[in-house]
Amino acid sequence: MHVFVTGGTGHSGSYIVPELIAAGHEVTGLARSDAAAATLSALGAKVRRGDLEDLDGLKEAAAASDGVIHVAHRQDLLPSGGIHAVAAAEVPIMLAYGEALAGTGKPLVAAGSIGSPGNLGRPATEADPALPVGEEHKGTLRARNVVETAVIGLAEQGVRSSIVRIANIAHSTTDGAGFLVRLIALAKENGFVGYPGDGTNVWNAVHARDAASLFRLALEKGAPGNYWHAVGDGAIPLRELAEAIGSRLHLPVVSVPRDELMIPGYFGFLANIVTQSYPASNLISRRTLGWEPTQPGLLAGLDNGHYFAAS
Repeated sequence: MHVFVTGGTGHSGSYIVPELIAAGHEVTGLARSDAAAATLSALGAKVRRGDLEDLDGLKEAAAASDGVIHVAHRQDLLPSGGIHAVAAAEVPIMLAYGEALAGTGKPLVAAGSIGSPGNLGRPATEADPALPVGEEHKGTLRARNVVETAVIGLAEQGVRSSIVRIANIAHSTTDGAGFLVRLIALAKENGFVGYPGDGTNVWNAVHARDAASLFRLALEKGAPGNYWHAVGDGAIPLRELAEAIGSRLHLPVVSVPRDELMIPGYFGFLANIVTQSYPASNLISRRTLGWEPTQPGLLAGLDNGHYFAAS
């Protein structure tokens, strides 16, 4: 297949591009800068110069391809408009892809969030839809659910569209800005590793290389209108993660009371996220697409020499 990829130089995309090429696909990546173009070329992809604001260009690139993988976001909008502005800008992009691919049965695979079904009191599955979004959700992670809903809706227009929900923590030796990096930075800044309350709430994680293989499988054979779960570790207690970080930084591990979290206290802007529990299952993705995570889990991945190299 000839695949058009956005976000190919980001953390996820830099694994997706070589994953596709190794499987025999031809990749054209969107590049906004000379540096991005050079990175894409080094990964083995062809380069299309442009940006996410050029909807006509995106439609043209999608129409010329056999399928699209979209993992890019308008990060430039975060400082002024937050996650709501980023999501609002992404919906027209999805609709543009829909115009280009309508009635073709070609695949569109976009990145989503494992937290989009909300806190269900049980592991989230691929059968759980994204929660609806209202005006009261501006500024929250839930605001981005409109993107997932838009992509899933394109299935009714003859697009083989699906969402790969990426775990809370996507880890690898090239992770430079994810949640795990921030948690480690907070520990260094405070001189101890904090966890919320009793630390029994759980997060999920995936190695970025495993996530890339799920994007490829969704592109190749995923049925339209489906969610897929890029989750390797489905339920890691926050206290266990804190203890693993503490042992490597040689710092004490301390419970941070929930009332202190909301000041915002230790966790800052992460307070509303880190207090939640996000257990998640990958069973449907494994059974339906034949996906199997093969990379080290999160706690084992902490030993790869990347996250604590400067400690």
